[in-house]
Amino acid sequence: MAPPGPFAVYPSLRERVVVVTGGASGIGAAMVEAFASNGGRVAFLDLQKEAGEQLVQRLRDTNVHAPVFARCDLTDIAALQDAFAKIDERLGPVEVLINNAGNDSRHSLEEVTPEFWDRTIAVNLKHQFFAAQAVIPGMRRLGRGSIINMSSIAWMIPSTNVPVYVTAKAAIVGMTRTLAHEVGKDNIRVNCILPGAIATERQKQLWFTPEYQAEILAAQALKRLIEPEEVARLALFLAADDSAAITNQNYVIDGGWV
Repeated sequence: MAPPGPFAVYPSLRERVVVVTGGASGIGAAMVEAFASNGGRVAFLDLQKEAGEQLVQRLRDTNVHAPVFARCDLTDIAALQDAFAKIDERLGPVEVLINNAGNDSRHSLEEVTPEFWDRTIAVNLKHQFFAAQAVIPGMRRLGRGSIINMSSIAWMIPSTNVPVYVTAKAAIVGMTRTLAHEVGKDNIRVNCILPGAIATERQKQLWFTPEYQAEILAAQALKRLIEPEEVARLALFLAADDSAAITNQNYVIDGGWV
């Protein structure tokens, strides 16, 4: 169980336009709720129509800024670019981008085909670059911005049975570092979060067997599972002006696994 609050609120995030990819469930949904609760004008992209609409309604019922849900296949780069253009028209230039969407479906080395490779790279890496590319012009006009890419400790352990996913997550760290230097002169910051085993509903349903949970807890310094909301709180800090001097960095949140 995560420690109880109260937790920090960031006044600098109020009314800022925030986009979260893969925001309908899991860590992404926790991000959407956290930024909305901090007064941000949040939009999120996801393919999961029902989950996305339910999240919007749940947050509307709690009297926070109701987020804008745009159903989008992020592997369709033209559709992604169109979605960002519409968000800009509706809410204004994006000031915070959370490149969260990904898929860690298990796969063996032997079953990887060129088509599987391309699909896995598309869903875990390619869209992050093009989402950043889409928001950077608006951030330049504003004179500020924060891009937060989601990697994973999977490449640091390293994990097995997910070789293409691990490759993509390692590449995100390199992409973060080069983008930080590309756009730093424009006062745009680019950082990366590397979660460990986070107790999302998907993870609990698909992978968190008693044996795997025991393995996780044996490896971690903290003997509890890490919750999605804890990842979201790190993202809030990296998006807020409190971290205005921080860029080009990678932040592990894994309970002390690596």
